[in-house]
Amino acid sequence: MSEKTHTRRRPAGRDRRTAHERHSDESEEETQQGGDELVCPECSGNVIQDEEHGETVCEECGLVVEEDSVDRGPEWRAFDAAEKDQKSRVGAPTTNTMHDKGLSTNIDWRDQDAYGRSLGARQRQKMRRLRKWNERFRTRDSKERNLKQALGEIDRMASALGLPDNVRETASVIYRRALDEDLLPGRSIEGVSTACVYAAARMAGVPRSLDEISDVSRVSKDEVARTYRYVVRELKLEVKPADPEQYVPRFASSLDLSEESEMRAKQLLKNAKEKGVHSGKSPVGLAAAAVYAAALLTNEKTTQAAVSEVADISEVTIRNRYHELLEAEDGLVA
Repeated sequence: MSEKTHTRRRPAGRDRRTAHERHSDESEEETQQGGDELVCPECSGNVIQDEEHGETVCEECGLVVEEDSVDRGPEWRAFDAAEKDQKSRVGAPTTNTMHDKGLSTNIDWRDQDAYGRSLGARQRQKMRRLRKWNERFRTRDSKERNLKQALGEIDRMASALGLPDNVRETASVIYRRALDEDLLPGRSIEGVSTACVYAAARMAGVPRSLDEISDVSRVSKDEVARTYRYVVRELKLEVKPADPEQYVPRFASSLDLSEESEMRAKQLLKNAKEKGVHSGKSPVGLAAAAVYAAALLTNEKTTQAAVSEVADISEVTIRNRYHELLEAEDGLVA
């Protein structure tokens, strides 16, 4: 009995799979040879991918051919082509706020490793050498050095003024255009950079006054105004006149006024536009006067001195514009 048992060996290399497994593998081989169309191993029906459940299922008989498949797509969803392009990730995004658009390597100035521990003497010396050569390769010519300095100035001023990232991007693009069209000879880098920030803020609908711009700039107010007019004219930028209403939310927020006061100030400015009172007047002065008048009309406490400090405008200007706004308001007497 034992001899018979030992003599009934499987032939070498014999397939030990079941008939169903062999049939499934043969069907898969036929599917791969036949092209992209999948065929069910049971009924030869059409096979579809159920991405929601991670399965490959037959449409005819419902057989689950494969399960627990790996989803190699992104973890986000997109509903149109524009959103798909916006969400796609292929590395760090490029930005115009850096002279090399963020494509180079940045070596930190701190001599520390990934865990915050100080480097040894030899490693510190090596990192200083790498940092020096990296800086030399990043700015290979005078144009890149100019761009690096200017974009640093733009970022510094935008941070000081509390401007959003889109304004920094726009200002950087304007400066790049000015540099490409050779508008810088005879003008300082700081002056052109400040003019670009001023123009970008107005184009984005978050304007800052010339006084505010000159306070954070390293050049005078007159030079900023002169360079701004030159850049706008040469580059043919479409910069609309500043609207006084665009200053109101910032002033009201700085003075801790209610939303009711903010809406009332905007209404005063709309009435002033209809009566033509705003013509030839400073938009910053009109906005400051409107905020002050709205605070009084809504019984909120504020002073001309506080508004003057926030808006960086004189109290005399606020008083003059205040009376003009009230005269333009229907049913109100100065």
